[in-house]
Amino acid sequence: MALFTPTVIFDRISSITPDFLRENGIKGLILDVDNTLTAHGSQELPPDVEQWLQRMRQAGIKMMIASNNTTSRVEPFAKRVGLDYRAFCCKPSPFGLRSARRAMGVAKEAAALVGDQIYTDSLGANLYGIRMLLVRPMHEDIKPMIRFKRMLEKPVLERYYKKGGRMISAKSDADKLGV
Repeated sequence: MALFTPTVIFDRISSITPDFLRENGIKGLILDVDNTLTAHGSQELPPDVEQWLQRMRQAGIKMMIASNNTTSRVEPFAKRVGLDYRAFCCKPSPFGLRSARRAMGVAKEAAALVGDQIYTDSLGANLYGIRMLLVRPMHEDIKPMIRFKRMLEKPVLERYYKKGGRMISAKSDADKLGV
């Protein structure tokens, strides 16, 4: 189960603060797209996520998109938000994550993956040996396979909370939680 367990859970990507990252030695974020930065298939960036990206840039946090989706899906979105990307990463395989981290020029111990799925994102980050900042999905999943995986995620999340893990929200004191 440890391979599936995230380092920490956030209610939304915009709850991750530069202070939290700085205090935990994280200088680079590898970002998932669908249900992490925007809705599945959407090219629109929610206002709070747009502001969050600006805060991260101002804080000097390096960022890159790493998605399992196709180039035709990821490239227009990445260009729209001004980030480099890796498409068809095949997470949980760590190879796409390694490519993204190296392209950012960030040491492995200073990198983290931000995503919404246990069996792709969390497993991939743990296999690669970087921290996993899990975010709650932005919207309810409509694809049957993802909905099925969400059911399978429940025991992993229950174990995370049973062992003292908690969800950090924009209203909580994220800066005092060490990972």
